[in-house]
Amino acid sequence: MEAKKNGLKEFFTLGEVGRYFFRRKDPSRPSNINIKMMHGINKISIIIFLLGVLFIILKRIL
Repeated sequence: MEAKKNGLKEFFTLGEVGRYFFRRKDPSRPSNINIKMMHGINKISIIIFLLGVLFIILKRIL
């Protein structure tokens, strides 16, 4: 069996979110304006969510 990874390092890995932002362009994927706009809005919403979580954490600490 695989050992469980419950360390702090694994908790803060980017995983899927990091791959969503830093992936290479795949020429076999369809590309049109609707898909580009959808991915742009998704990236903006992820960033705003993470900033909100960071703000709440800093507000609780300070």
